[in-house]
Order: sequence, then structure tokens, then C-alpha cells
Amino acid sequence: MHPTMDAIRFLAAPFVMCLILAGIHCYLGLHVLARGVIFVDLSLAQVAAFGATLAVLWGFDHHSPATYFVSLGSTFLAAALFALARRHEKLFSQEAIIGIVYAFASAAVVLTVDKIAHGAEHIKDLLVGQVLWVTWHDVVKTALIYGAVSIVHYVFRKPLLAVSFGNHEAGNGKWDFLFYALFGVVITSSVSLAGVLQVFAYLIVPAVVGTLFFTTIRARLLFGWALGFALSFLGMLLSYLWDLPAGAFIVVCFAAVPVILLLLSPVLKLSRR
Repeated sequence: MHPTMDAIRFLAAPFVMCLILAGIHCYLGLHVLARGVIFVDLSLAQVAAFGATLAVLWGFDHHSPATYFVSLGSTFLAAALFALARRHEKLFSQEAIIGIVYAFASAAVVLTVDKIAHGAEHIKDLLVGQVLWVTWHDVVKTALIYGAVSIVHYVFRKPLLAVSFGNHEAGNGKWDFLFYALFGVVITSSVSLAGVLQVFAYLIVPAVVGTLFFTTIRARLLFGWALGFALSFLGMLLSYLWDLPAGAFIVVCFAAVPVILLLLSPVLKLSRR
């Protein structure tokens, strides 16, 4: 078979997975930016990673359903804590609680991995994932999970958008918990496939760059999707051609964009439309 066709067949499932990741995370990233909790993704991702590490320590396979649900349960606990912190922001800074949870989960992962054989390889998987080795089964399963989350977001779009972009006091915390719980479902699935760093890049970079040029949610979302798809294609293709780890290279591609725009901002004179 022709080498080009071999490459297309090999990269097809990982590329579609990257498109799915970009689609859901760009939308959630707009919520995160509006809420001013930029590092909630890293914190929840690290909590999910800690849950997965605990499951591995208890003898479950890294990609088993038991590991997924232990990781998901951990993110639900963190989601409840973040929702509670937002209700009591006058007493506890939500951003501070998010940072504390991230530090706790990170240290807990290190302590747990110390008791696991091949712990260094496990940490590498948690950071940058193994997106290049996903299968079509993984793609379909992830699409179904994210599709269900998207449906819930659509059904309850008015209160969820109001809490993130409008009245932060609406809902007495239930909408905050729903948002963080749904966020936790997405993060748990994403971290097991793409790792903590790639998930953060998909969540924040398209949303941040979109806010540089546009003011409406719809325009930012459409732009973020286009940017996420383009960078996914570029990162996947170049990592294959240059024989580099796909996850880490995709993160570099995403992170380079806002840095370049910041350096060029005096020349480009960026303004929102």
C-alpha cells in the first residue's frame, strides 16, 4: 500500500479524536474564561489523574471501566467543592481553592506513583496522553459521552450561560455544580486519552485567542473551532512527519499561537470585532 494511504489510515482516528476534543473544550473554555477560573481545567484534570492513579494502585487496568469511574468520582467530589467555594467567595477565594486542590492532587499523584511499577511511564501518559494510539472504538465512545454532555448543556443553556456570562449569583449553587460535574465528565474522558497538558491547551488557547478578535459568544466559538481544527491537523501531521510525540507537539503548536500574537500585538494592533 502507498505510504500516504498508510499515514492517512494510521492518523484518521487520532485526528477525528482531536476534532472532538477541540469541539467540546473550546465551548467549555469560553465558560471558564467568563468565570475567571482559568486553571480549573488543570485542577480537575489533575484530580482525574489522581483518581486514575489510585485505581491503578488498587490493581485495575489503566483503561478499564473501574479506573474511569474512580477517576470520575474524584472529579465529582472536586466539582462539589468548587461549587461550594463559589457560593462562599467572600470567605474563600475560588481561584485559591482551585490552586490548592491542584497542588494536593499533584502531590498525591507523585506519592501514589511511587508505589506503582513503571510509575514514570504512568506520569508521562497522564501529562501528554497517548492520543496517537486511540482506536475508532475510543472515538465513538468519546463522541457519545461528549454528545450527552452537549445535550445537557443545550437543554439548560439559559441558566448555565447566565451563571457564567451574566448573574453569578443565580441558581443557589446548583447550576455551578451542574457545570462543574459536566466539566468533570469531559475532563475524566479527555485526560485518559490526551493527558493533562493537551486537554488544557484545547480548553484555553482557542477561547483566549477568540476573545482577542470577537466579542460575541457565537463568533468566539466558531473561530475557536476553526483554530482548534487547524492546529490539530498541523500538529498531528508535523509530529508524524518529524517522528515526534503527537500529544506534546500539539501542545507546543497550541501554546505558540497566543505567545506569537502577544509579541506581535503592537504591530498587528489587535482589536475585537
